[in-house]
Amino acid sequence: MNTADQVPEQAARVAPDSCCAERSAPVERDTDWHRAARHARLLSWLSLVYMAVEGTVAITAAILSGSVALLGFGLDSVIEGLASVIIIWRFTGTRTVSETAEGRAQKAVAVTFFLLAPYIAYDAVTTLAAGDHAKTSWLGIGLSITSLVVMPILGIAKKRLGTRLDSGATSGEGAQNLLCAYLAAAVLVGLLANTLLGWWWLDPVIGLGIAGLAVREGIEAWRGNDCC
Repeated sequence: MNTADQVPEQAARVAPDSCCAERSAPVERDTDWHRAARHARLLSWLSLVYMAVEGTVAITAAILSGSVALLGFGLDSVIEGLASVIIIWRFTGTRTVSETAEGRAQKAVAVTFFLLAPYIAYDAVTTLAAGDHAKTSWLGIGLSITSLVVMPILGIAKKRLGTRLDSGATSGEGAQNLLCAYLAAAVLVGLLANTLLGWWWLDPVIGLGIAGLAVREGIEAWRGNDCC
C-alpha cells in the first residue's frame, strides 16, 4: 500500500468521536479566548460559593423536614460544587491551553453527574415503600425560589462560554447549573403540593426524576454533546 492510500485510513483512525470535535474548528488561543477562559474560571468560583451556601441550607432543610427531593437538591449542590472545582482546575496555569486537561475535565464533570443518581434513587424508593411523609419546609421553598432565579443565569452564561472555548467541560458545568434550576422548580412544586394538598408521595417521585435526569445529563457530558 502506498503513502497516499494510507492517509485516509490514518485519518479515519484518529477521527474524534465527539460531536464537539466534529463540528467545531480548532479554537485559536487569541486574546478574546483567554478572556473567555478567565470568565469561565470566575463564574466557577462564584458558583462554588453559591453551591456551598445552597447545599448547606438544602441539606439542613431536608433533615428537618424529611424531604427526599430537598436532600437530592442539597447533594446536587455538593456535586455541582465539585464540577466548579474541576473547571477552576481546568483553566488555571498552563492547563488553560491544554487539550489533555480539557479532555480530563470533560470526563470528570460527566462523572459528577453519576455520583448523584444511585443514592437519591435508593432513598426515594425506600421512602415510597415506607410511606414516610415529608414535613412542610418554608426554608426549602425559599431556597428553591432563589435558585430558580440564580441558576439559569449561571448556566446559560457557562454554556455560551463553553461554545466560545470549544470546552465540553465548561458546557457540562453549565448544564449542571441548568439542571439545578429544573430541580429547584421540581422541588418547589413538590414542597408546595405537600404543604397545600398533602401529596406527600410527589416528593420522592420528584427525587426519582432527579436521579434519572442526572444520569441522562452525565451521558451527554461524557460524550461531549453539551458544547455543540
